[in-house]
Amino acid sequence: MNASEEISTRTFGNEEHLPRVPLPTLDATCAKFMEWCGPLLTAEERARTESALAEFARPGGPGRALHAALERYDAAEGVHSWLDTFWPYRYLGRRDRIALNANFFFLFKESADGQAERAAGLIAGALDYKLRLDAEEVPPAVQRGRPLTMEQHKYLFSTTRIPGAGQDTVRAPYTAEWPGPSRARHIVVFFRGNMIRMDVLGPDGRPHTLDELTAGLQTIMKAEAAPEPSAGHLTTMARAEWAERRRALIALDPRNAEAIDEVEAALFCVCLENFVPKNTLDACDHLLHGDSGNRWFDKAVSFVVFGDGTAGINVEHCELDGTTILAFVDALLDAPPELVSRRSGAVSQGLPVIEPIEFVLDDALRDDIEDAAAAFAAYGAATATATVSFEDFGSAHIKPLKMSPDAFVQMAYQLAHRRAKGITGATYESIATRQYRHGRTEAMRVVTPEVLRFVDLMEDPDAGAEARRDAFRAAAEAHVRRAKECQSGQAPEQHLWELQMIQRRRGKELGVTEPLGLFESPGWLTMRDDYLSTSSAPSVNIRYFGFGSTSEQCIGVAYVLLPDRFNVYLSTPQAVADAMHVFADRLREAVTELRELLA
Repeated sequence: MNASEEISTRTFGNEEHLPRVPLPTLDATCAKFMEWCGPLLTAEERARTESALAEFARPGGPGRALHAALERYDAAEGVHSWLDTFWPYRYLGRRDRIALNANFFFLFKESADGQAERAAGLIAGALDYKLRLDAEEVPPAVQRGRPLTMEQHKYLFSTTRIPGAGQDTVRAPYTAEWPGPSRARHIVVFFRGNMIRMDVLGPDGRPHTLDELTAGLQTIMKAEAAPEPSAGHLTTMARAEWAERRRALIALDPRNAEAIDEVEAALFCVCLENFVPKNTLDACDHLLHGDSGNRWFDKAVSFVVFGDGTAGINVEHCELDGTTILAFVDALLDAPPELVSRRSGAVSQGLPVIEPIEFVLDDALRDDIEDAAAAFAAYGAATATATVSFEDFGSAHIKPLKMSPDAFVQMAYQLAHRRAKGITGATYESIATRQYRHGRTEAMRVVTPEVLRFVDLMEDPDAGAEARRDAFRAAAEAHVRRAKECQSGQAPEQHLWELQMIQRRRGKELGVTEPLGLFESPGWLTMRDDYLSTSSAPSVNIRYFGFGSTSEQCIGVAYVLLPDRFNVYLSTPQAVADAMHVFADRLREAVTELRELLA
């Protein structure tokens, strides 16, 4: 889209005019790959990686054939991006559990409302957003005067991930199976293991009033604990196992197919917890991996509201990234519930229709559910977490130091990690690419030669303040340059990963059947073996953002960096919890030290 072209005000009005994600040349990607993995390798590992890369990219070699197939795909009719097939394979192809491993959460800002009132306010806000989205009245996001893709907004309501034996699928509106916006009028409310259908839109599609929504929730909260174990526990299983149990449920009794349909078609879930979190960390942990009998982790959007009105959201990641959820949450929380309810056209129509969603179980399925519940509780217990909060420090304190706020905190993570674990390890940062058609994110690798030099000098007792300062600024500038490369689609990892997946899908047909040494090389394996996995969610409406770690030694670092504060949620396997707590302490020190260095 040229700057001179007028931006459509309709939600999805700019999609066809957005530029396509650029497909890098194979040579550019190979050069960048060596540049990215190089700082993490020994000389011998680098030589082995260069040799494997040369074999992959030689004239007439396997890389050329795979890249040519990708170029043909990118040019094919109906393809929006060369990543169109990559994303489903990346997200829907994973076979482990998505609960805690893939879903992410936001902890919302505090509210004075009680539990039912807070939940009703979130429902009212979501309904207002849905109706505006249906009418394409949600303004398109714009960055530096250019529109961003809004495609992901189609997956906010009535979207559910469906487990499969080899790969999952997604049930969603705006598809051939379900054209246009969702016509569902109900949500699913979880309370004490009960699943309840609650109609939040009347027969004419107009929302119930806030008072009626509150009354409906209060009615639900009078329920005793569910007599049967909750089928929600099954959504925590590894995907193929859950697919098998889902088939068993449907085969056992036709009422189970109806119950599953009620859950999958629902606009979203509201999970009411009958306790008050002990503290902020406890609230975050329950948002990430709370009682799985009170969740359906396959649902795109689940609001979680605790006994004291503390609230947040758990999000299934396959079609939704953080930036889309941030915009949604900001719309819900920027205005008072009374205002959004009125704006949505809510009318009084009596107590909402409330009906239990019940599954018919046999002993085998009861055992499976109880086993899944126990296994997930143990998995949650085997995850260590921590919060780090800087109440007197934020991006407004970094900008006068003439440095990118994100680069500052990323360098602080690198310094804290070296001091906590004694090494510099592969670090992932998610970079949004929504300026492109169907754009999502690019994988950025943070460790550069400049980062290594900066950390080395910070640890060298003989280095002077000026040398350290120069190294810090050089590392931050290298970080900003690389982030810009990622934003412009010039990054190697997802390109090479998609070539690897093309071989798996179509290798025989393309005549590329030999094992590809590149993907067993030290460079590929080391660059992707995360020690830190980082992502940011800046919004005044969010206190904390979080996700699980991605490997046995990884610390997940989810951060909310605002002008006046900086909050971080850390997660790692329990076996390496001590190092995470040391990292948290070193991070507090590093922020102070680096701030003083630049002052």
